[in-house]
Amino acid sequence: MNITVVGMGRWGSCIAWYCSSVRKLNVTLYGLAGSPEYIKFRSERRNEYLVLPDEIQITDDLALAVKRSDHIIISVPAQRFRGFLRELKDNREIASSVDLKKKTFILCMKGIECDTGSRLTEVFHSEMGSTSNVAIWVGPGHVQDFYAGRPSCMVISSEDIELTKDLVDIFNSSLIRFYYSDDLLGCEIGAAAKNVMGIAAGMLDGINCPGLKGALMARGAREVSRLIRAMGGNELTAYGLSHLGDYQATLFSEYSQNRLYGENFIRGIRSAKLAEGVDTSKAMVRLSGIYNVELPISKAVYSMIFEHEDPDHALTAMFDRANKFEFE
Repeated sequence: MNITVVGMGRWGSCIAWYCSSVRKLNVTLYGLAGSPEYIKFRSERRNEYLVLPDEIQITDDLALAVKRSDHIIISVPAQRFRGFLRELKDNREIASSVDLKKKTFILCMKGIECDTGSRLTEVFHSEMGSTSNVAIWVGPGHVQDFYAGRPSCMVISSEDIELTKDLVDIFNSSLIRFYYSDDLLGCEIGAAAKNVMGIAAGMLDGINCPGLKGALMARGAREVSRLIRAMGGNELTAYGLSHLGDYQATLFSEYSQNRLYGENFIRGIRSAKLAEGVDTSKAMVRLSGIYNVELPISKAVYSMIFEHEDPDHALTAMFDRANKFEFE
């Protein structure tokens, strides 16, 4: 089977390695010509995390990459996703020779479009049409752990349970045990929101209050479950692999870029690497207003990053709220 992976970042390159080395699939990895990642992979076939197998074809030709495979895995920054889809549609060679509706797209990103509050599958359908096949692949795991052979569990979801099951059959292995989910909305919101919780956890590390992470986990999952329910999803999804199950990797791990961003933010250190939770906090505040759901943790993270609220005050306010029952 032929698989194309779009995106040469940390996670995109890991997926390409996994599909080739572990699942023994024929893999094409696409990246932008001239980008540091593309240049590095073309010259050395490695980045700071892993070495790509020789069997993986590396290309900067989008049409070639898309034509080669029926399954297209996309791993690009969430806020650039719509732009990529437009590039895909506007590519003349693809438009003249490829029926994109016959392709299956698997989104391996965790985010919400901050300008609209749209989930990434909603962005996909708005650009590609409602009849196109799209699924998501989310859950806990770091490149460093997978590359070292340390296993984890993840989840695949789509609006078509048969498509979900087919994809699990393709990608499942002893390194990644996949589960099915029939709550696409809940998985998308949960996966995106856990990055905001990761930033909050890093902020607690930054003020030397890591003991509050337990409360953050409990209240964070509850906050997200309320939003999922208000949006029409299954609130229990917040307690599954897409959200709560990803907390260890996001709130505690030394490899978590969102946790590190939050810690560096408190300490006044500029973070060089992408933290998807920054823009997601914007989207969460937007959704809070649309669905009239209180999201105190997301609001605190947003207020510190974008409104320059005093961190000590904002972080204390997350837990200094009116007394009430834990579960209402």
